[in-house]
Amino acid sequence: MARGAHLVAAILFLISAAVPTAVLAQKTGGILRVWLLDSPASVSILEESTVVGERPVMGVFNNLVLFDQHVPQNSMASIRPELATEWSWDEDNTRLTFHLRQGVKWHDGKPFTSADIKCTWDLMQGNAAERLRVNPRKSWYDNLVKVETQGDYEASFILKRPQPAFLTLLASGMSPVYPCHVTPAQMRQHPIGTGPFKFVEFKPNESIKLVRNPDYWKPGLPYLDGVEYTVVRNRSTIILAFIAGKYDLTFAGSVSVPLMHNIEQQRPEAACELPAGSVSTNLILNRNAPPFDNPELRRAMALTLDRKSFIDILTEGTGLKAAAMQPPPGGIWGMPKEMLEQLPGYGTDIAKSRAEAREIMQKLGYGPTNPLRVKVSTRDIPAYRDPAVILIDQLKEIYINAELEPVDTTQWYPKVMRKDYTVALNLTGTYVDDPDGMLSENYGCGGVANYNSYCNKDVDRLIEQQSVEPDQEKRKHLVWEIERRMTEDGARPLMYFNKGATCWQPAVKNLTVMQNSIYNGWRMEDIWLDR
Repeated sequence: MARGAHLVAAILFLISAAVPTAVLAQKTGGILRVWLLDSPASVSILEESTVVGERPVMGVFNNLVLFDQHVPQNSMASIRPELATEWSWDEDNTRLTFHLRQGVKWHDGKPFTSADIKCTWDLMQGNAAERLRVNPRKSWYDNLVKVETQGDYEASFILKRPQPAFLTLLASGMSPVYPCHVTPAQMRQHPIGTGPFKFVEFKPNESIKLVRNPDYWKPGLPYLDGVEYTVVRNRSTIILAFIAGKYDLTFAGSVSVPLMHNIEQQRPEAACELPAGSVSTNLILNRNAPPFDNPELRRAMALTLDRKSFIDILTEGTGLKAAAMQPPPGGIWGMPKEMLEQLPGYGTDIAKSRAEAREIMQKLGYGPTNPLRVKVSTRDIPAYRDPAVILIDQLKEIYINAELEPVDTTQWYPKVMRKDYTVALNLTGTYVDDPDGMLSENYGCGGVANYNSYCNKDVDRLIEQQSVEPDQEKRKHLVWEIERRMTEDGARPLMYFNKGATCWQPAVKNLTVMQNSIYNGWRMEDIWLDR
């Protein structure tokens, strides 16, 4: 063999050795069968707050930028270009300019241009002729002045002030680019995107189906012929179906720890992963409705919470306490454990906290013979109902007699948004593990997801201060101060961050489960089936 041939052979060997076996063995074809735990109100991501409305259609769309689908912990360092090829800030850090990918087409054949970027963010800011029926992430863009375009392939985001983490908002699975030429009404039922999969149909309470986009702008992708999501609300039923091989993938994060053990015992060849947990279970109170407009009553309700009981009963001790942001090790920004334990209601002496809470309640005129009677509203799925039952039991300890009010998913978020409740148990998923994506929306005065109308102007100023701060360590300490103040205010008492597993059959390849968001890892374009 000639010397040059030896060299070529050696190079080819080194390349093949460096490429993972899974990459070399990729197969095309097959339908990925996924369990969907509930039916969404629509399939328009920009109008949905729940993963059942976002995750099944994330693969229909593309973003300007996206968190790397195979880096488990989302961060600024894991953001990759998608419809944008590159980006840059101006000297004042208030103008973020994207150069856009050329030759991309929407699923109906029309070309993607910079006009679609402007239309999408005009829609979210409420500046378009059309209106979103619900606009849950409008507050993400309070710092955005406008989007400017230059030609068909350049778009600039003009900000009021510097915001170093602005890119993280654009990288979320909740931030797809929408087409100018399709109305919001159509996007609710039959969305048009540029992504690896085309939308086929949405049958409420039954299924959502996607099919491979043969003209996807990434050559060779996706590998799957399609993805089918089937709505099944009973967790025990679906686990039996998964064990029997009817489904390839469970709805991520929705398998309880006991059910995960059932799968491991009865289907040992399946893989299960229990990520750090990026969904908080929290108590929301309508501060505008008497008697919950009384801060002393709200304090008593926060003090009665036994967080360890929630964690032990519902997660077999694997869940985590937190103040607002997802705690470490999964979360980047949450308060450390040693600081957390110094907050009111987070200590180990629950009896002492409840004695203080009962004293407050008695001063307010309540007692064993004169309890406060309330309804605890919550979404009608197990992940909400189960902790709500425990909450009701714990409220009895301070003379509050509550009954459960289950609410259908399609009505849940509209109900809490219009403040049509008194006491509620809510789950808050981490769209983006960054303070800019969580704090102003959920806790800022007037935040779209601030369902209980908490408002502290000093906290708002701190939220803006951390957003401007370029030094990430200084920013982290500001976030911890915000968490401390909000806990003392009883802003939205957190019980715990849940732990829920994701399980998949051996045929499913190249899947990465995200650690600090349940929304951002479901493009599905390079998942493949080995069967």
